[in-house]
Amino acid sequence: MKIIILDGYTVNPGDLSWDWLGEYGEYTVYDRTEKADILSRCEGADIVITNKTPLGKDILEKLPDVKFIDLLSTGYNITDIYYARERNIPVSNVPAYSTNSVAQLTFAFILQFASRIKEHSTSTRNGDWQNCKHFCYMAAPLTELSGKNLGIIGYGSIGKAVAKIAKAFNMKVLVNTNHPGEDTENIKFCDVDILLENSDFVSLHCPLTDKTEKMANEEFFSKMKNTAYFINTSRGATVDEDALKNALKNNIIAGAGLDVLLNEPPVDDKITSLENAIVTPHIAWAAKETRARLMEVTKQNIKAFVDGKPINVVN
Repeated sequence: MKIIILDGYTVNPGDLSWDWLGEYGEYTVYDRTEKADILSRCEGADIVITNKTPLGKDILEKLPDVKFIDLLSTGYNITDIYYARERNIPVSNVPAYSTNSVAQLTFAFILQFASRIKEHSTSTRNGDWQNCKHFCYMAAPLTELSGKNLGIIGYGSIGKAVAKIAKAFNMKVLVNTNHPGEDTENIKFCDVDILLENSDFVSLHCPLTDKTEKMANEEFFSKMKNTAYFINTSRGATVDEDALKNALKNNIIAGAGLDVLLNEPPVDDKITSLENAIVTPHIAWAAKETRARLMEVTKQNIKAFVDGKPINVVN
């Protein structure tokens, strides 16, 4: 059996191992693959493993030997799952592996905006504390999270994990979801307008669909408080970046914490250059423990396919 990993570097930059694949056949790992090289690299492959390298119908119809596609991700829009189904090619993903780490980064953004750790660390490094006459000073305004409203849009495993952390900080949580539950003492389900108008922090945790594409647009930001912060650790395409840039530059909102952008890596600096935007390079999923969990589920996916009982199939 021939196995190809098209873009293994981000999942395993060298601190994990692919050797387990040898149990199933000959395997080749590419750090990354340009679209022009996909066909030549996948020629004759039985199993193709990909993270972000696209496998659309235009590619798959030229790869008659492919029998299984394994995604090194939870999202599966990188692959034409409908054409794969026509070909009886199961496509498996890795569900819910990054829940805790994405929730962790979400709150890292929230804590930065509340406690201004970066600004104070920079200030002390520049000697401001040494030159201060007082034992304490504030380089930027500080906020206590207790009692503040956190708006969560999308309430799957990650949204729920973020809400759980918010409860520990005694925050009030407003949730917008297609499947609302019963209100609790600190969690209220509401429509998106009420959420935007009342939240001190708004965090996206929804999948990318036709409905959610560019949902964070000019109207969306105009409904937020000008003291509120926007956080996105879901998908870059859920945000209209021109609208976000306008909202940040004109103080329509106070700031943004982003781990995802429309283009990755970004093709310009219209967001990354803004003083009130904190941007990280899609790292919410990338802790070693998280990647090891992803690798473990990938092992299970491959074994299940070889055994004739594929799991985590999205098509």
